[in-house]
Amino acid sequence: MAAIADLVAFDGAGTPVSHTLKPVSVSRDKDKVTATWRENATGVPVYAQVRCQAVLERLKSGVYRLEMRTVVPVQEVVTGSNSAGYSAAPKVAYENTVVTTGFFHERSDSTSRKLARQLAVNIMNGVTTSVTPSTTGPAPDLFDLLNAPT
Repeated sequence: MAAIADLVAFDGAGTPVSHTLKPVSVSRDKDKVTATWRENATGVPVYAQVRCQAVLERLKSGVYRLEMRTVVPVQEVVTGSNSAGYSAAPKVAYENTVVTTGFFHERSDSTSRKLARQLAVNIMNGVTTSVTPSTTGPAPDLFDLLNAPT
């Protein structure tokens, strides 16, 4: 299994910004492993940080349920102050969440899982040309190799 490490990804802004998510925890509960990462942006409360979670779970049927979840909290913008000069701290107004879930039979192999993952990624990214599938990182480890971070 791969050791949990930083995740680095660019966002979809007009001028893309790099986000580094730091490992927070890896937990195990019977047939389920959950790894969690969180950005540590300066001046942003913990509850308002971008976060990611990877889950590897073997269901009673023998099927593997794999999930990558990315959450981007959006904070309210606080403008002005009251008559006493107090400005309320910003709060999270809502969260945008993307979840990718795969269900793979215990008889599936890494090649067929990689094919399914890469097709899904290419469809999501609007890729219409031949590209080399990514083979490293938490998603390929999780979906292709059934490896959860340790």
